[in-house]
Amino acid sequence: MAAMSAQLADPTAPPEKAVLDRVFAALADPVRRAVLTRLDGADLLVSELAAPFDISLQAVSRHIQVLVRAGLVRQERTGRISRCRLDAGPIFDAALWLNRYSKYWQSQFDTLAAWLDHISSAEGEGDDALSRGHRKTGGVSPRHRRTARQDAGVAAAGRTRRGRGLPPRDE
Repeated sequence: MAAMSAQLADPTAPPEKAVLDRVFAALADPVRRAVLTRLDGADLLVSELAAPFDISLQAVSRHIQVLVRAGLVRQERTGRISRCRLDAGPIFDAALWLNRYSKYWQSQFDTLAAWLDHISSAEGEGDDALSRGHRKTGGVSPRHRRTARQDAGVAAAGRTRRGRGLPPRDE
C-alpha cells in the first residue's frame, strides 16, 4: 500500500503537488474513505476504528499510516495507545483543485437545462409538461401520476413477497 502511493507521486513535482498526489491516492481506497468517515467529528482509538471492518487490525493500521502520510489523519500516541483525529485541511486543498475544473461540467449542465427548457416550451405547456422546479425535484406530471402510483404499488408488493416488507412512504 505504501509503495503504491509512493509510486503514484511524481518525484519531480513541487511539494504541494506531491501532497495532492498522496491525498488522492489515499482517498482512492474505500477502506480509507470509511476510516475518514468514522473520524468525522470524533477522535478514535485504532482498535475502535478497526472494529467494523472485516480485515485485521494490522491492515487497518496500514491504511491509517497511508492517511497519516497524506496528512489526512493525525495520530497521538500515549504509550501503546494510539488516538486518531481527522485533519480536513488536505481535503480542502483537493476540493479547491477540483473546483478549478467545475466550470467545464457546470457549462454542460447549463446547456442541458437550456435544451430541456426549449423542448418543454416547444411541446407546449400541456398536461404533460413540468416546470423546471418540478423536474429538478423529480416531480411527476399529472398525466403520468396514476402510472407512477401503480408502479410504486407493484414494487412494494414485490418487496413484501421477498420478505423485505418496508413501511410505506408518506406522500
